[in-house]
Amino acid sequence: MEKMARVTTALGGNTITGRTMCCHLDAPSNAISVCRDAAQVVVAGRNIFKIYSIEEEQFVEKLNLRVGRKPSLNFSCADVVWHQMDENLLATAATNGVVVTWNLGKPSRNKQDQLFMEHKRTVNKVCFHPTEVYMLLSGSQDGYMKCFDLRKKDSVSTFSGQSESVRDVQFSIRDYFTFAATFENGNVQLWDIRRPDRYERMFTAHNGPVFCCDWHPEDRGWLATGGRDKMVKVWDMSTNRAKEIYCVQTIASVARVKWRPECKHHIATCSMMVDHNIYVWDIRRPFIPSAMFEEHKDVTTGIVWRHLHDPYFLLSGSKDSTLYQHIFKDASQPIERANPEGLCYSLFGDLAFAAKESLISADSNRKPYLGDRRHPIFFKRKLDPAEQFEFISSSSALSVFEADAGCDASSMDWFVRTAKQYLLTGRPLAELCDHNAKVAKELKRNQVAQTWTMLRIIY
Repeated sequence: MEKMARVTTALGGNTITGRTMCCHLDAPSNAISVCRDAAQVVVAGRNIFKIYSIEEEQFVEKLNLRVGRKPSLNFSCADVVWHQMDENLLATAATNGVVVTWNLGKPSRNKQDQLFMEHKRTVNKVCFHPTEVYMLLSGSQDGYMKCFDLRKKDSVSTFSGQSESVRDVQFSIRDYFTFAATFENGNVQLWDIRRPDRYERMFTAHNGPVFCCDWHPEDRGWLATGGRDKMVKVWDMSTNRAKEIYCVQTIASVARVKWRPECKHHIATCSMMVDHNIYVWDIRRPFIPSAMFEEHKDVTTGIVWRHLHDPYFLLSGSKDSTLYQHIFKDASQPIERANPEGLCYSLFGDLAFAAKESLISADSNRKPYLGDRRHPIFFKRKLDPAEQFEFISSSSALSVFEADAGCDASSMDWFVRTAKQYLLTGRPLAELCDHNAKVAKELKRNQVAQTWTMLRIIY
């Protein structure tokens, strides 16, 4: 069910107004991209290639780029990108290994412009240079990356990662000559387009394939990566060696990562399988998402922020054959459903308990306990009114109850002695069980001793 919250954002001379809305597509999409004025979005997949106008109330189909009675495999797209300097220029990565450019300014129905047929396998990613109009980069399953000058018929440079298939390529926003590439084997490589003979830097970023990467729009040294290991990692590339500075654990393989505009520590992700939701994370608080969009009923295949300077509008495509515009006011807030209390024992029997200050202060009958040390922990900070869903703001009180040294019940001495005296290997199982039962009995852990005896009888 579509939600009715409406947002208006002023961006220089432009104003973006809209609400959460959905458009049903003819087929599942593999990728989406938005034009530079944020007024149109292109949706591409194996059986769909259309441009939609983004109106205030709905998406309106403007152009179907799949023309002809039997469109060739050149129309079957694994990825699509809209040039941010030329509103008439698109590029697609075809599943047959062809890189195709499209000129929307052509008067004919067929907008296909150039074909680059140099890759031998499926092209996974295409990327325009952020400031160089005629430069296009591609990454393929064949393990090669190619740089094209759109004024020429063939590629101008070929980069061999000497590795498995290339999953993503992204030009650096701040460094003119630099691009990053991610690989099936978990590696990330940094290249200088002037030196196609060898990468400048390589490091292992994930345990398994790295499916995506994204350069930070403000901090020139930050690169975010996502992989099959369910991790989103942020790397500081400004030093001699790549340094992991943040890590977010998700619940499924990470298919896409996109930094949120105007919010330095926010990043959006979607998964390759199992999980259909889109999450926006504050990387400083990696254990719970700041916002969550739950509209899609199947895997989300593409996410893009509607405008480079607008943090409130997010577009997404999915295998459920829908195109969505998400508004942050309509996002769910997982933090509201999170348990605000925590409990933990230390090795020596001390008990730490954290709870909302409001809960503790409301208990007027609470009496101080022996060894009770209370430490208020504050996470409050003044919020920027422009920042929505900044959930760092909260406060809690931590109580630490120290174990009484003279109380056998709370003493953890038995735990230390058990760890030192137990035997787990080197003898027959029956002897190990007898030995460990004897140790437990000497430490007055009678139930544990009985458990070891039962294990001896059973096995």
